[in-house]
Amino acid sequence: MFTGIVEEIGMLKRITWGAHSAALTIQAKQVLAGTKVGDSIAVNGICLTVTNLDTSGFTADVMHETLNRSSLKGAKPGMHVNLERAMAAGGRFGGHIVSGHVDGTGTIRKISRDDNAIWYTVEASPAILRYIVEKGSVTIDGISLTVASVTEKSFSVSTIPHTNAVTTLGERKEGDKVNLENDIIGKYVERLLGGGMTECKCPEQPDSRQKQTESKITKEFLTQYGF
Repeated sequence: MFTGIVEEIGMLKRITWGAHSAALTIQAKQVLAGTKVGDSIAVNGICLTVTNLDTSGFTADVMHETLNRSSLKGAKPGMHVNLERAMAAGGRFGGHIVSGHVDGTGTIRKISRDDNAIWYTVEASPAILRYIVEKGSVTIDGISLTVASVTEKSFSVSTIPHTNAVTTLGERKEGDKVNLENDIIGKYVERLLGGGMTECKCPEQPDSRQKQTESKITKEFLTQYGF
């Protein structure tokens, strides 16, 4: 688990492409402290497992599913990436619960300034926007940010100069793709509340849809217990 508080900006030194996968070699310093092979490091919000380690950086494998859902498909040597080690059990929770499992990508459509604040408007798919709420949390390229506003096609966040200075957000331009992870709590609540139908690809089911067991958790139940 991560918190969306970036520890340092690393540099992608090398990419070794497979047929449907890749291996990334990333130059880093701070996140190497206490790290060993098998540990998790979030790279632009993507939870990756360290497979090799030396004094100048680490290597991590990226599978087909990750490439399909993230902006890593367009990664190039020399690009900067946000890095965060998995949260220690006694660590300070500075951001929000971040799993490092990217839901998809968005596109920065507008960057504007408002005194010391820098606004980013990000266009995203309906599947991602359904979980984004005003004043809720969203992860952009591994950065925990507060949603300032939401429309049918996009959402906006407002950042301070410090955030832009210590992350790659300050390098982003209009038209750039970014990795997005929704607040995981919203997805779990929806799943618990959901009854309805779901697709079934089981061979013993001739019908492609199957009735789910109806949940006993209702809006009234959550309200009663303070949610």
